[in-house]
Amino acid sequence: MTAREQVFVAYPGRDPALAAGIMGAVRKANARPIPITFEPWPFNDVAGSPLVSPILEKIDESPLLVADTTYLNLNVVYEIGFAIGRGKRAFLIRHKSAKGDRDIAKLVGIFDTLGYFEYETFDELQARLEAHIDTAHLPFSTALDRKSPIYLIEPPKRGPDVGVMVSRIKKAGYGRYRSFTPEEDTRLSATDAIRQVAASSGVFIPFQQTAEPEAEVHNIRCMFIAGLCDGMGKPKLLLTPPGFDAPLDIRDDVKQWHQLSDIHTIVAEFSPQIVEYAGQVEPSGIDRTTLLQSLSIGDPRAENEMNTLDQYYLKIDQFDRTLSGEVNLVVGRKGSGKTALFIRLRDKMRGDRRNIVLDLKPEGYQLIRMKEDILEFLSEGARQHLIIAFWEYLIYLEIAYKLLEKDQKAHRYNQDIHDAYLELSGVYNAANFSPEGDFSERLAGLSERLARRYQDQYGTQDARRLTASEVTELVYMHDIKQLRELISNYMHRKEAVWVMFDNLDKGWSTQGVDVIDATVLRCLVDAGRKVEREMRKAGHVVHCIVFVRNDVYDHLMRNTPDFGKEMRATLDWNDPDMLREMLRLRLVSGMHADLNKVDFHAVWHELCVSHYKGEDTSSYLIQRSLMRPRNLLKIFNHCRGFATNFNRQMIEDVDIEKGLKAYSSDLLAELDAELTQVFPNARDLLYHFMDSKRAFPRNELDALLTTAKVDAADHEKVTSFLLYYGVLGIQVGEAEYFIFDVNYDIKVLQVRAERGKDKTLYIVNPAFWPAFSIAA
Repeated sequence: MTAREQVFVAYPGRDPALAAGIMGAVRKANARPIPITFEPWPFNDVAGSPLVSPILEKIDESPLLVADTTYLNLNVVYEIGFAIGRGKRAFLIRHKSAKGDRDIAKLVGIFDTLGYFEYETFDELQARLEAHIDTAHLPFSTALDRKSPIYLIEPPKRGPDVGVMVSRIKKAGYGRYRSFTPEEDTRLSATDAIRQVAASSGVFIPFQQTAEPEAEVHNIRCMFIAGLCDGMGKPKLLLTPPGFDAPLDIRDDVKQWHQLSDIHTIVAEFSPQIVEYAGQVEPSGIDRTTLLQSLSIGDPRAENEMNTLDQYYLKIDQFDRTLSGEVNLVVGRKGSGKTALFIRLRDKMRGDRRNIVLDLKPEGYQLIRMKEDILEFLSEGARQHLIIAFWEYLIYLEIAYKLLEKDQKAHRYNQDIHDAYLELSGVYNAANFSPEGDFSERLAGLSERLARRYQDQYGTQDARRLTASEVTELVYMHDIKQLRELISNYMHRKEAVWVMFDNLDKGWSTQGVDVIDATVLRCLVDAGRKVEREMRKAGHVVHCIVFVRNDVYDHLMRNTPDFGKEMRATLDWNDPDMLREMLRLRLVSGMHADLNKVDFHAVWHELCVSHYKGEDTSSYLIQRSLMRPRNLLKIFNHCRGFATNFNRQMIEDVDIEKGLKAYSSDLLAELDAELTQVFPNARDLLYHFMDSKRAFPRNELDALLTTAKVDAADHEKVTSFLLYYGVLGIQVGEAEYFIFDVNYDIKVLQVRAERGKDKTLYIVNPAFWPAFSIAA
C-alpha cells in the first residue's frame, strides 16, 4: 500500500467550537480513501519536546499547508508565511458565518490577496478537503536586489525606536532601503510582500506593544513577513519594545531593546548577516515560466524603486520646470508622482559633483515637541517669526553639514578648500551640534533642544510675544551671520545648492492637521525663499523646493495671505494617454525591450485580455485609478498577482474582477485616512456609502451624510471634499463629470451641479463599487 502524504492543518484555538468543528472535518476526511492524511496542529503538542520545530518540520514535509484564518492567530499567520517562503501551497480556509477577525483581515490586506475558501458548514469543509487541492505554489523570483538589499516593515506611527533603527540602517550604508509604509499603503499585498522579501538580503521587522494604535494589524503583518523570511532563509531582525510578549514561533529570535541606545548595538550586530547573505552565490534567478510571472514593472512607491526609476521615468513638463529652478513648491495628490519627481531631480543634480544636493525628509512627529512645548503658547506673529528662524537656521546647518561631509577627505589634499573647510568646520562644531545620525535625528534633536530652552526661559505663558532679539537668542546656537558668510565663502568653489524637502505632511496627526501645521508649512516655504535671496546677493545659486500633498496645501493655505504667490508645479493627471504611456515604459522596460519600438497595445495584449465587460481593459483600469499613477500600478499588480497565483499565461476576466476588489478595498481605507487628515469630522464617512445606490439626488446625499453624523452645517463642505477627492462626481443628463474631467477645478463641478438643480445626480466613482458592494 502506498503511504499517504501528510498535510499539516493549522488553526487557532481561540474558538473551541470552531476548533472542534475543524478537527471533526479533518477526522472524517482522513477516514475516506484519499491520497493524503491531514494532520492538525494538536498532534504535535508532544510533552517534553519543543513545539515550534515539529510544526515547521511538518510544514516542510507537507506538499501544502491548510490554514484557517477565521481568527488571525499570530503563530498561524507566521506558519502561512513560512509555508509560502518554503515554496508550498498555502490553502486558506475561513468560516463564512463567523465574524472572527474579518475586519482586522481587511485592514491587514494580506489574506484577501492570497485568496481563500469559505465554508458554511463543517460538512462543506470536509467535502472540500476530500476533493483535489492543487499544490502549485506562488512563484517568485529569487534574484536579489543588490542596490537596495534591505526591506523594512514600518508601523502605522513611527516612534523614536523605529526612527533610531532607520538612522542606524542608513549609518550602516543602507540608505536606499525598501519599505512598506502604512502612511502610503494602508494594506499590505501578499504578492508585494513575497516579492520584497525574496529580493532582500536582510529584513527589519519592528513589533509594537499591543497598546499602541493599530498594533494588532501591524504585528500580524510582521508575523507573516517573519514567516516568509524563515521560509526563504532570509536574515531578519525582529525588534521588540520592553516587556513585549513575543508569539511562540518567534520567541527565540526576537531582540528586545530597553533603552534606545540598545538599538545601535542590535543593528550593528545584525548588519554583518546582511553582508554575508548578499555575498553568497547568486541564486538561480527567476523561478517562473511565463512573461507575466517574470515581468517587473517597478514598485507603486517611488521610494522602493530608487535604483531603477531612471530606466522608465516619464519626464513630464513639471519635471523640466522644477529642474530649471522655476518653482519652489511641487504639489500633487497622494500617488501622483511627487516622490518620483523628487528622486529623479535629486539624482539628476547629483550627476554634477560640483552641486550640493540635500534631500531632506522631515516628518511631522519630529516637530511634535516644538509644537507642544513652544508654538501652542505663542501669538501668531511670534510663532511665524520663530518658525521661519528655525527653518532658516536648519537649512544653513544642513548646507554646512553637507559641505563638510562632501569634502571630508578632499580638503586634506586640496589647498584651495583646506583653510575654508577648517574654518567652517570649527564654527559648525562649536555649538556641539551633533553630526551623528541622519537628518531625522538631527531635526528631532534640534527641535527638542529648542523646546527645552524655551521651557527653561519662558515656561507656559499663553500668547506670548517674542522680540527679534529673543527669537535670535532662543533659536540660534551659532552666530547665524558668521555661519552664512562662511557658507557663502565656501560656495564660491561649488556650482549650485539644491535643498529639497519631502514628507513634511507624513506623520501629521490622524486627528487632522491644524493651524500650527499650516504655519509650519508656510514658514518653511518662506524660509527657503529667504535663504535663496541671501545667497543670490552673494552670487550663489540656491534652490529650495518643498514637496507636499496638493490637498493639504490647498485646504490649509487657501486662506493665508501668501496663497498663490509661490511658483508651483502641480502634478495633476487628467490625460489617460499619459497614464498609458507611464505604464508602457514600465512594461517595456520590464521585458528588456527597446522603449522606442514597442507600442503599448502590442505589449498589453500579451499580458492581459483586450476587453472586460465590453470595454478596453486598459481604459477600464485607468478609469478606476482616480488618475493617479500609483493607483494604476496597484491595480495592475493586484490583477497580475491573482493571475500568477493560478499560473495563468495572462490576466483574465476573473483576475481583473478579483484585482479590482482588492484594490477597491485598499483605496477605501487609504482615501478615508487621507480625507480624515485634512477634515477630521469625515472619519469613517466613506464606509457609509456601502450598499448605497450608484447615483442619487442631493436630498439623498444629505440624508446619507446625516446618517454618518455629519452636522447639517457641514454638508456643503463635506460634499466639496468628496468631489475634490474624486469619491463622487456629478451627472447632469447623460454627461458625467469627476474632478479630473474638469482639470481639477472644483468650482466647475459646483457650478454644473447648481445649474442642473433637481436634475443633478451625485455619482459614486466606479473605483469604489467593489468595496461598497454597488452593482455595475
